[in-house]
Amino acid sequence: MSRLLKIGLPGAIGVVALGLAAASDPLPPDLTYRTLPSLPFSKVKELDEAQKPRVMERQRTLLEQRYDLSDRPMQGVMMSGGRRVVQDGVRVRLPDGQTWDSLAAMSPDEIRERGLLPQGFLPLPHVKQATGGQVFPEHQIREIGRQEGRDLRRFDVDFDFPDHLMPEFPPPIFLTTHPELGDVSRGELLTIRNFYEIMNGIITPVQMEGLRLLLTPFPQEEFNQTEDRKVAGQSMGVTCLDCHANFNTNAAFHQTPDVRPQSARFRLDTTSLRGMFNQQIHGSKRSLRSIEDFTEFEQRTAYFNGDHVSATRKGVHLPDRPNQVAMMAQMQNIIDFPPAPKLNPFGRLDPARASEQELQGERVFMGKGRCAECHIPQMSFMDNNMHDLKLERFYRIGQTFNDLVTLPDGPIKTFTLRGIKDTPPYLHDGRLMTLADTVEFFNLVLGTKLTQEEKDALVAYMLTL
Repeated sequence: MSRLLKIGLPGAIGVVALGLAAASDPLPPDLTYRTLPSLPFSKVKELDEAQKPRVMERQRTLLEQRYDLSDRPMQGVMMSGGRRVVQDGVRVRLPDGQTWDSLAAMSPDEIRERGLLPQGFLPLPHVKQATGGQVFPEHQIREIGRQEGRDLRRFDVDFDFPDHLMPEFPPPIFLTTHPELGDVSRGELLTIRNFYEIMNGIITPVQMEGLRLLLTPFPQEEFNQTEDRKVAGQSMGVTCLDCHANFNTNAAFHQTPDVRPQSARFRLDTTSLRGMFNQQIHGSKRSLRSIEDFTEFEQRTAYFNGDHVSATRKGVHLPDRPNQVAMMAQMQNIIDFPPAPKLNPFGRLDPARASEQELQGERVFMGKGRCAECHIPQMSFMDNNMHDLKLERFYRIGQTFNDLVTLPDGPIKTFTLRGIKDTPPYLHDGRLMTLADTVEFFNLVLGTKLTQEEKDALVAYMLTL
């Protein structure tokens, strides 16, 4: 018996909690390899569709227990493309009778023993943890359907976050090779149908070929030609930029490919590809050392959950390393951050352009808040290192939420803060909805004891990055 079963894992993934038939997802919780379907596709689809309302209701209940999901836009603060307002305020719900100051005054042991860590700070389950797989937001599904006639809609789950808490869509595209052009996207989502017309005359032949490959659909675990899929019709697959929309993010999610069993696989939010030219490690856990490594490895990981056996059966695409992979990497490496006109060449605020509150936030960032110890301004607000926050100091290991067992997060790479207002939700699994949530999270975890004025200033500062 696996160790996870001993600490309270349900005996059948999702079946006990939901009271659902196990037939459509027969995978035991301690298998390394994904099993083949034991029922005809039509029966699996019928069972999944019948279970879907309860699956979605269970996730909605969890999200509403953890967060305030209301639409509270920040007055006059837009994302970089000017198509979406940044959301305001702390959304993580506090335990009854507690304030952020009262929690910050407690030790991690006391918070753990009294069960007072806000649940919104705990690892966030996949909408269907037992099955996992890529889940796309509605606006991406609609636009790909309109342009390409390709179906990204799963029949077993829907996307779980409200639209107003998502990144703007489609996001702008900025190039290191043509900063004078600003956003080159023309306000459109790049797809295999329009990329040539939009980018012709702006990028090189090598970059154009790399872009074509990044926009070409290839088979994936849930989107393929076999009966083992989660989309109604046989699918050509998905593309790299189906998640990394216009090289940013649309908050599509799946699960980490490099952890087993299924109940321990944490949700993985799509990261932005902006500023890849400065990043030395890739993947929240895998610590891959080049964008070429990452591009090649993703065909086995994000596409097939790190399962080469399943990949071989469904039609894995293995790009040629010296040619195709190199071209894909070249395209990714010219994607720039959005402009930050208040920053000087060293990543510091220009006092002539910044407000007093923003300058105060920078002082907190560099000092009391301890942010700059990992998010170094001269290194594009990251440090190319992995860090373990040891959040498990604050909660009991082995709790189960919607079939996800809360284990330690372990080392996670430092994500860049450049353009951070454009990439909600935050943390590697998207458990934090707003920048204010991230400030409260790190204030508690790092024990910095910031005042409310300092917290507000820190948010104002991050909006300038």
